[in-house]
Amino acid sequence: MTKQQTWSDRFETSLNPIIAEFNASIGFDIELIEYDLTGSMAHAKMLGLTGIITPEEAETLIRGLSQIRQEYRDGNFNPGIEQEDVHFAVERRLTEIVGDVGKKLHTGRSRNDQVGTDIRLYLRDQIRQIQDLLREWQKALLNHAEKHIETLIPGYTHLQRAQPISLAHHLMAYCQMAQRDWERLEQIYDRTNVSPLGCGALAGTTFPIDRHFSAQELDFASIYENSLDGVSDRDFAIEFLCASSLIMVHLSRISEELILWASQEFSFITLKDNCSTGSSIMPQKKNPDIPELVRGKTGRVFGHLQALLTIMKGLPLAYNKDLQEDKEGIFDTVKTVKGSLTAMTILMSEGLEFRTQRLAEAVDEDFSNATDVADYLASKGVPFREAYNLVGKVVKTSLAANKLLKDLTLEEWKQLHPAFESDIYEAIKPKQVVSARNSYGGTGFAQIKDAIANLKEKMVV
Repeated sequence: MTKQQTWSDRFETSLNPIIAEFNASIGFDIELIEYDLTGSMAHAKMLGLTGIITPEEAETLIRGLSQIRQEYRDGNFNPGIEQEDVHFAVERRLTEIVGDVGKKLHTGRSRNDQVGTDIRLYLRDQIRQIQDLLREWQKALLNHAEKHIETLIPGYTHLQRAQPISLAHHLMAYCQMAQRDWERLEQIYDRTNVSPLGCGALAGTTFPIDRHFSAQELDFASIYENSLDGVSDRDFAIEFLCASSLIMVHLSRISEELILWASQEFSFITLKDNCSTGSSIMPQKKNPDIPELVRGKTGRVFGHLQALLTIMKGLPLAYNKDLQEDKEGIFDTVKTVKGSLTAMTILMSEGLEFRTQRLAEAVDEDFSNATDVADYLASKGVPFREAYNLVGKVVKTSLAANKLLKDLTLEEWKQLHPAFESDIYEAIKPKQVVSARNSYGGTGFAQIKDAIANLKEKMVV
């Protein structure tokens, strides 16, 4: 192990080895190395452009940084705990490659604005990748929706049978959630895409740097207007964790439904062998591991959001070492969200089938068409509340007689109210019940087709 160096001549001894290990972040912030190298190249180019260092020195620094990138990609640059963090590791290796000119790289820059730049570059990339995965998830849902516009499924409130709906309408609800997730990330991308580079430790720098040039080199849309804010802001990271939590909420909700639907009690879907596992002792079992894992992993993303909120709530300006704790939660959230989206997309695309015959039977064996009886009477001039109470009595007496509404004779209907005619039977057929709900955003088949077309237009953007 390389001998631990003192920070500067201000210190007489190096860190206690245990404290050095506790203090180090190289074990996880190596994840940022590609972004650290990119940010350092832009900084070196700016130093040469402004005359803070010579153009030749800038070229030497950029060439050395490029070599480190290649060494890392080839597996030949593996800094250990003695390097403390990725930023020092890069700078020390650079000095080994190019000599004393490597010590000029940090001119006009602090680790505080450096790490802030790195994490923003990292999150910009990850946001775009997660948005792409959300699109694939939407496509998987849409493929089923387009096949099942006229496939009916019981709709629930309070997990009680409520009204029959189109299966496509149910799946499209999750498509809309994913669309909000995508749009939310787009907004967060804009607030992440702000450069803190050049803010220094907290107060800027005496060197004549050009922050706008550095930002342009790194494709940032703007720069922080206040150096204190620039080095201490983690709003964008909190927003990302919040958006990630909502993505996981949406994945967890459909996971819960898929778990129920795969059960023998529901039997709405069949899980294929490529996306399920068995039991170690019960040979008949086929377990919905993917949605169960997604449902479970949701909690860890919530935890990372709560952790960063807790870190930030008591920090005075500007940078504090507490902020080292932001990275592991962000990295794990990215990994969890990307993995969950990928697994759920595979499950939806190739790991399950809807049991359409079972679904058809399910919507034909309950009283979920009761609201339509009330609507039928209301359309005949009966006040809705009166119709509502009347239908409640109908359901009560039908249950007592072990009958469904479709089993009542026309004479029985007329005994209940003279407004009933023979067309009541057509009005309460499940497919008619669903088709008739053609208000904007409803489950009517025409509305669903429009909703699919409208969402596809948004997804092209």
